[in-house]
Amino acid sequence: MRETLASAKTYRTLSGLPLEPVYGPEHLPGFDADRDLGAPGQFPYTRGIHESMYRGRLWTMRQFAGFATAEETNARYHYLLDQGQAGLSVAFDLPTLMGFDSDHPTSRGEVGKCGVAISSLADMETLFSGIPLGDVTVSMTINSPASTIWAMYLAVAEQQGVDWSRISGTIQNDILKEYIAQKEYIYPPRPSMRLVTDSIEFATRHVPRFNPISISGYHIREAGSTAVQELAFTLRDGIEYVDWALERGLPVDSFAPRLSFFFNAHNDFFEEIAKYRAARKIWAYVMRDRYGAKDERSLKLRFHAQTAGCSLTWQQPQNNIVRTALQAMAAVLGGCQSLHTNSLDEAYALPSEHAVTIALRTQQVIAYESGVTNVPDPLGGSHFLERLTLDVEAAANEYIRRIDEMGGMINAIERGFPQTEIANASYEYQHSVEQGENVIVGVNRFTERVEQPIELLQIDETAECRQIARLGELKRRRSDSEVTRTLGALRRAAEGTENTMPYILDAVRAYATVGEISAALKDVFGGYTETSVL
Repeated sequence: MRETLASAKTYRTLSGLPLEPVYGPEHLPGFDADRDLGAPGQFPYTRGIHESMYRGRLWTMRQFAGFATAEETNARYHYLLDQGQAGLSVAFDLPTLMGFDSDHPTSRGEVGKCGVAISSLADMETLFSGIPLGDVTVSMTINSPASTIWAMYLAVAEQQGVDWSRISGTIQNDILKEYIAQKEYIYPPRPSMRLVTDSIEFATRHVPRFNPISISGYHIREAGSTAVQELAFTLRDGIEYVDWALERGLPVDSFAPRLSFFFNAHNDFFEEIAKYRAARKIWAYVMRDRYGAKDERSLKLRFHAQTAGCSLTWQQPQNNIVRTALQAMAAVLGGCQSLHTNSLDEAYALPSEHAVTIALRTQQVIAYESGVTNVPDPLGGSHFLERLTLDVEAAANEYIRRIDEMGGMINAIERGFPQTEIANASYEYQHSVEQGENVIVGVNRFTERVEQPIELLQIDETAECRQIARLGELKRRRSDSEVTRTLGALRRAAEGTENTMPYILDAVRAYATVGEISAALKDVFGGYTETSVL
């Protein structure tokens, strides 16, 4: 009776892909190991972009951090580096993400709450005080004002005497996913794409080791997409950026090796691994066959992963440690190049020092105690995983084909296509949770009446006042004439066709603020209001 009930149930991945009761060679008809799989480090890189993978070098353990003012966040960075973290990842507060200064009325109550407050080059100088930028890689998660924040970072490197050819890291700078999912945009899509292309061109010519964009599926997944949608929309965004860079006149192999990706690591263990493997394979064929890339580095999809914030629960928060460990393991078995593990308390607040240490230790246990790093792609050849990789690949390619037929991702966004697909997927998932079809431990099963309190990070409410005072002092001592001159030059460049990055750099060096630079560009480009699609 038990076997009959089990066979009657339909099993599917979180993306809705059907699952067979058991897998064997018959589920891989026509499977060509050379074409569809290959060896690690060989085209199409399904099994990883490096021959030895983690035998040669572990992934970068890059914990996302930022809160309150630059001083507090700088102290957290020094702590994380002392604990064995290999790279830094900057979280900015909402005003900074939206291009507002800390003293703007709209910023009231949000300064330093979801990340660090950065309004000027002076803040960036403090943020990286005592951290040699030539010796550490830094990732910065910011999009609409990304050019301004990156210019501040480059200016700090100048002050430290570090040549731009030595610095490495990533600026997220993925504006398309803002219109699709996260909604932190300032300007309309097309002028925003110009700014992204300006930074890609500038990096190609002047900052050759820095990734000028991290094409992000993470926020698409956090908005409620399926794994297939995350993969498809992210790769199609990447295609859009390549098209714009080519139209600018950049040879594909001059910039493609510096494109990086950012994916979510969610709960469906094997589907997540299949997603990463399919991502590498699709991108390799796109770059070779669609764009004619010759440099092997252009074909290799490199990605950072972060465990799924949307999977964390405030109920029984200690369970989040287990969720994060499983998600991190999926990212590692999927071949990530860097990884952030979420902290157990992030359903409540920004992570405490205790919680972020556990999250970092989770990565270290996987790296040094689990044995999964000893063999590249240890799951390769599994009948189940290879079938699932092919199914994820096919479903993602179908989405890419549909968006191509619409004329590209910007046209699709303007039609509301990816937004509607994600909204529908999010509704279906939430409905399945409420109906008990998807079990969330501690939420819809195995619940407890009394929750035990946990230690939480408390943001000092005086941080906003201190940040505003610091900004006021900066504005009093800087040269107003230099600020006016550089912002005027930036407006004129934006009105024409010149690359805006040199003009943004000049404004940053004059200590023009994030808000002032964003306002200058908005004078030329205008703002943007999304048309809702129901």
